[in-house]
Amino acid sequence: MRRHRPGTGPRRGREVKRALLLVDHGSRRAEANALIEEVARQLRDRKPDWVIETAHMELATPDIAEGLESCVRQGANEIVVHPYFLGPGNHTARDIPRLVEEAMHQHPGIGFRITPPLGVHPGIVDVVLERVGEDGSGGL
Repeated sequence: MRRHRPGTGPRRGREVKRALLLVDHGSRRAEANALIEEVARQLRDRKPDWVIETAHMELATPDIAEGLESCVRQGANEIVVHPYFLGPGNHTARDIPRLVEEAMHQHPGIGFRITPPLGVHPGIVDVVLERVGEDGSGGL
């Protein structure tokens, strides 16, 4: 969690409505952009009380400002922005924080934070092993 707006978000007595905005790079290929939509659909199944939206850095819509606006329109007062990237780079370290900050100036009462990208995690290792067949499915 690199950035947040301290001292904002729901005021005392106000119910917390959480949102998750998944941000990927974006592609000219519709099937590539559809992947993050499928992740969002599965997250909505697990977190039905959350607002879950997607956005793309470039090459596709919605962009980050549109994704954040959609979260706010749906009543979110705490937004977590998750860069759906494998590792740190210019987009995760500089571009996404800048674009989120710019967009959130339109919503001064809304709390937000930006998570680190996916990075190294035991779950990622499990997925790699599954894809190469080391899960017992016979792969390689």
